[in-house]
Amino acid sequence: MNTLKTALAVATLSLTVASTQVLAEMQTRTIEYQVGDETFTGYMAWDDEFEQKRPGVLVVHEWWGHNEFARDQAERLASAGYTAFALDMYGAGKQADHPDTAQAFMQEATQDMDQVKARFMKAMDILKNHESVDGSRIAAQGYCFGGAVVLNMARMGVDLDGVVSFHGALGSPLTAEPGAVKAKIQVYTGGADTLVPSDQVAGLVKEMQDAEVDLTLVSFPGVPHSFTNPGADRIAQEFGMPVGYDEEAAARSWEGAMRFYQGIFAE
Repeated sequence: MNTLKTALAVATLSLTVASTQVLAEMQTRTIEYQVGDETFTGYMAWDDEFEQKRPGVLVVHEWWGHNEFARDQAERLASAGYTAFALDMYGAGKQADHPDTAQAFMQEATQDMDQVKARFMKAMDILKNHESVDGSRIAAQGYCFGGAVVLNMARMGVDLDGVVSFHGALGSPLTAEPGAVKAKIQVYTGGADTLVPSDQVAGLVKEMQDAEVDLTLVSFPGVPHSFTNPGADRIAQEFGMPVGYDEEAAARSWEGAMRFYQGIFAE
């Protein structure tokens, strides 16, 4: 009997320890917040196994809206030791399942650059004030539409350590000015991306060189738009869009971004 009690006690202790270990890892939280009169839905992810305050990274979604892919990127960043906030640029519940809807959402969100900045800054404030975050170390990364957003925030002089654009639009009505850009910039683009043609790539390089911005740009030969998203092949087939997933480019761009963050946050 005593042996049985001992075994049960050990089993209970093991379950308790295992449960504690699970709880002391990935944490996620859906956060509703207001910008003006509109409600937005963001997603915070962090690993509370790391006790010290750590850098925060904002994640800006593709033109489809705040969806599972954006939340997955936040969780990947949390696993890498950051606190990530996948923000919402469109408004709660605005997720597109057709390119026409996505285009309409994007046009509404970007009709006023001050509105874009206000939505970004609100999310940035939420991230900076999270209990796990060192608010003096903040970066942002974006995909497609989100890549354009983070580049424009850098152009507008938002106080970010760095921004990373994954297959984002590179042209903009804004132009980086010398001394205005605080962030270091990293851009990953596809060499066969017909939505971000070579003249946009060349234009960005010239713009950032003229503004004396620290820019790293990587172009993957033969790689199309949306190369980081495993769902891109389905989109291409369903809607005939020139997009596609590329496993190697996705892996290399992610690894490059992680090295980039390690560098800027160590300074």
